[in-house]
Formats: sequence, structure tokens, C-alpha cells
Amino acid sequence: MDKELSELCPFPSRELIALKLPSQFISFPNIRVIIDCTEIFVQRASCFVAQSLTFSNYKHHNTVKFLIGITPTGAISFVSKAWGGRASDRYITEHSGLLELINDGDLVMADKGFNIGDLLAKKKAFLNIPPFLHNRQFSTEEVVETRKIAKVRIHVERAIGRVKQFHILDPVVPLSLKNTIGPIFRVICYLTNLDKPLVT
Repeated sequence: MDKELSELCPFPSRELIALKLPSQFISFPNIRVIIDCTEIFVQRASCFVAQSLTFSNYKHHNTVKFLIGITPTGAISFVSKAWGGRASDRYITEHSGLLELINDGDLVMADKGFNIGDLLAKKKAFLNIPPFLHNRQFSTEEVVETRKIAKVRIHVERAIGRVKQFHILDPVVPLSLKNTIGPIFRVICYLTNLDKPLVT
């Protein structure tokens, strides 16, 4: 199922995305993908190295982490392999294969934690993240920009929420599934694409 569904959900071209671009994204005509990472709790390993690699400081638990990319309509178009919860968003993005799919002029939208502007610049692509707070207060322009980005970036969290509704990998994944957790997660992600679009 992982192989078949992956082939049915290719990473779409910017031209194809532009044909289906929802009105909410009119300010971002060159958008290619909206990305975020999500984590799933896993059983604590007896091996100290495995414990260290899977311990997430963010979740305070042993986890595996996936990078997910969606189209502006909310369809999941990219799912990375499973990484240990210790891996940073930047590291996963750099080594997941996503950057090889990005072209000159593409816009990638993400949360503030994705410090990947330089990686995208090498591809002549652009990163769009909410502005950082300076001088203890946002300017009027920064407030408007933050709201505009948040309004469309929220769809990646909604897509991840759809995936988590399956509850197949709840509450804690046993170590016996360590070699299949990635394919299982990808199948769940791609099955959500059979639902109605999140954004129209």
C-alpha cells in the first residue's frame, strides 16, 4: 500500500498547484508546499543510544518525527521517512529529499522553527515564515503579515490532525513496529487524501 499510494500522490508541479490555487493563497502565487513536522510517541528502547536518538526535548518523551508537506488545497504531497525525535526540523528538511523537489522561484511556507532560508536560497527558492518579534512589539505591517501567514499555514496542522484521527499509532508505538512505522504512517497520510479537500 505504501508503494502504490505513494505513486498516486506525487509531488505536484507549481503550474498544477497554480491551477487549483484557493483564493486564500492569492497573495502567495508561487507557493509550492507548506511544511511542518509531527511526532509520534514510541516505546523507550533499552539501548542508551536509541533512547538518546529518539528523545524529544519538545515532547519530553521518546518519539519518531516526520516532515509533512501539503499543497494549498490541503492534500499531503510529501512525507519523510521516520527520524528520531532528537532530530531538528532543519536537519530533517535537509536530509529528507524534500529540497530535491524544490525548483527555482518556489515558495515554501513553514513555522518559525524552520531555520532553512539558506538551504532554500541555494535552490533559488524562498522561505515564508511569520516574522520574529523585535523591540518587544510587532509593527502594524508585521501584525498584518503574521495574520496573513497564520491564516494559510494553519492548513498543514489541520492535515496532520486528519492523520492523527486514525489512532492507529496511539498511544505509544511498540518497538516491534520500529521497521514499519514509517510505511504505516505514510499510508495513513496518503489515505487522508481520499477525503474531501481541506481548502477550496
